[in-house]
Amino acid sequence: MPSPREQASRRLRDGVAAAAVALAGWQAVVWLTEVPPYILPGPVRVATTLLAQYQLIAHHAAVTVAEVLLGIALGTLLGGLTALILMMSRMALRLVLPVLVFSQAVPVFALAPLLTLWLGYGLGSKVAMAVLIIYFPVASSFLDGLRHTEPGLLEMGRSFGATKRQLLLRIRVPAALPSFGSGLRLAAVYAPIGAVIGEWVGASQGLGYLMLLANGRAKIDLMFAALIVLAVFTLILHKAVGILADRLTRRAKGLA
Repeated sequence: MPSPREQASRRLRDGVAAAAVALAGWQAVVWLTEVPPYILPGPVRVATTLLAQYQLIAHHAAVTVAEVLLGIALGTLLGGLTALILMMSRMALRLVLPVLVFSQAVPVFALAPLLTLWLGYGLGSKVAMAVLIIYFPVASSFLDGLRHTEPGLLEMGRSFGATKRQLLLRIRVPAALPSFGSGLRLAAVYAPIGAVIGEWVGASQGLGYLMLLANGRAKIDLMFAALIVLAVFTLILHKAVGILADRLTRRAKGLA
């Protein structure tokens, strides 16, 4: 059986190969169809623009990265605390959980103009958008893990005289860490979407703003360059969060 390092190396090689095939196919389509660059620039043209405009793109990327990381931090904190509170109080679980589920019937994207109106065009509205879009996945995943702790572990804790609070903190929370990690993985994918949508609605900087600006000026190569930077950042973020989630899972197994 391959070691974890060999498996990671194989996944990296497969990813690089898939990216190379996709880029080659993209360039082939541009060459064969002779589509104008203001409609679909080739990857070579996009790479050239990325290198030529790296300072501009890096400036806007730094803003989006800050929005996403702050959104993940706050959304994870609020989602985790909500799950713990709902688990500790049956009254809160009965009253608040249906409200949380109902809130998902409202398209989060439709709230972006309101957040911009209330919080302005700065960092706050973009962070709030990222928080809103990841809050429910984190809270629901963690709560599901807390509610479905193995009954045998709970019975063992009760037999030793553990209180409800001790059962929650010492048995339910460690057992729910894999579920919490799954919520974090979703947050890593959704948070950049929320931040960029907030930038599309109203912003003066960020990758979303840069894409709109480039599109309005028919600089499609710059728009693609910003989009690629956003995609690469999302992949790196998802990988980093995945490593954290795997560590949480191993910790849960170690405490089991």
